[in-house]
Amino acid sequence: MALAVALGAFGAHGLENRVGPKEVDIWKTGALYHFLHALGLIGLAVFSGSPYANPTRIKWAQNLIFVGIIFFSGSLYFLATRSLLGVEWKWLGPITPIGGVCFIGGWIMAALSVKKVL
Repeated sequence: MALAVALGAFGAHGLENRVGPKEVDIWKTGALYHFLHALGLIGLAVFSGSPYANPTRIKWAQNLIFVGIIFFSGSLYFLATRSLLGVEWKWLGPITPIGGVCFIGGWIMAALSVKKVL
């Protein structure tokens, strides 16, 4: 979460005068999803100690969400700064939705990790 906050602050203060408003918005989206899913990872870690949690499914959920952060947010960070980096990574475009699918799969796995209470 510290990295998400630091990258969010960098996007808000360090990119403003270096890239266009569209790129700043892309960066903000990456930072928002990074932060929210990092918070979700903490919640899953707490829940993993519960007797109602399936540890194997929790681990799958955590791994999928972690990969989602790297693919989704990471690709958005690079796409937002490609003009600064001087590279045209067109192959990153398809990486972003793969990260989104990992997020979705992770949260579905998290929901399926709850053992029956009654």
